[in-house]
Amino acid sequence: MRIQIVLLLILMCMGGLASASDLALVGSKIYTSPTKPPIENGSIVIRDGKIVAVGSKTAIKIPKKADVIDCEGLVVTAGFWNSHVHILPPGLLHAEKQSAQEINSQLQQMFTKWGFTTVFDVASILQNTNLIRRRIKSGEVLGPRILTVGEPFWVKNGTPIYVKRYLEENHVSIPEVESIAQAKERVHQQIQNGANGIKIFANSIEQNTVLTMPLELAQAIVTEAHAEHKPVFAHVTNDAGIVVALKSGVDILAHTAPNGTPWSPSLVQQMTSTHTALTPTLTLWDEEAKKGNASEEETVREIGRGAAQLKVFSQAGGQVLFGTDIGYIQHYDTSEEFTWMSRAGMSFPQILASLTTNPAQRFGYSAHSGRIAKGMDADLVVLNGDPGSEITAFSDVRYTIRAGKIIYSKK
Repeated sequence: MRIQIVLLLILMCMGGLASASDLALVGSKIYTSPTKPPIENGSIVIRDGKIVAVGSKTAIKIPKKADVIDCEGLVVTAGFWNSHVHILPPGLLHAEKQSAQEINSQLQQMFTKWGFTTVFDVASILQNTNLIRRRIKSGEVLGPRILTVGEPFWVKNGTPIYVKRYLEENHVSIPEVESIAQAKERVHQQIQNGANGIKIFANSIEQNTVLTMPLELAQAIVTEAHAEHKPVFAHVTNDAGIVVALKSGVDILAHTAPNGTPWSPSLVQQMTSTHTALTPTLTLWDEEAKKGNASEEETVREIGRGAAQLKVFSQAGGQVLFGTDIGYIQHYDTSEEFTWMSRAGMSFPQILASLTTNPAQRFGYSAHSGRIAKGMDADLVVLNGDPGSEITAFSDVRYTIRAGKIIYSKK
């Protein structure tokens, strides 16, 4: 027994045990951040879920026992964030009844196949989402880090009409807010139960009308969430909802609002002066138009209105967070979203920032996430092409790596 302990200590001192978990990505083009020039023919060494070395291939010594991935001709960026998703598809609901294989399959289709190492769920059943998070953390299933708001807040009789049908069909419920006191208590309870943020429906679409949350209710919810140092998202549909969201102090607009008017310079200035971020979700408007049997011309016009709002917001220096509303829509392929963001005038560095440094900064993770550098989390995406040359290459993922572990590999 004493001999075994001595041998164990010798191995530890020699680095033998640490090297067993080393992973090296060798020979790739590396975008370490949106603001720095790429490293050509670079290498990254990962140990125990952290980046321990990054630089040119000639300058980085690869540990002898490392697992090496030849990345010649490939591109590496920091792991992607999707800041508007929903843990609501039937394949993820009632997670206690779902096998690991079923959950793995759903998480891959929605997230890991597209390079997402962190997602922010902005409406789901908190207890169910917590269960999925525990199963990911235990290693039973492969998936991204999931941040969540749990159940969203909408006014009494304000459950959106499209949500009512879904909840009934899937035998789940989300409460309505009946008073300011009740709303405050719910904010505290959800955060205590693990919510990482709060979401309000500043607008709720009902039969033949749109309900707008009273400003005093929105302000009370936002104030309580901010007292707990949690961000607040707002679903907006029209101009009235945007006004409520901004006056109440929300942190993130969960959508553009093509049903509203074009965003004026004064409105955008208000957004940027209050440091309100935006997830554009432009693909959502394509999906919604198709549901309404809109013509191709009408569909393009619908998306174009959202893209125009994104354009003036981005050009004014507003913080954009990549988001797609995956889980509400089933259009998992992200290439259309990147195409429309590019058409809205966003450059490659701006789009990369929306996927990496912007959300990491917004949600308090920038000290260890969002960039490729020594000591940072080994959350990485390996791409088959270069999005610096063709923006849709962001969607062509070879590997997704979370905390140094490959959680998706393209076959």
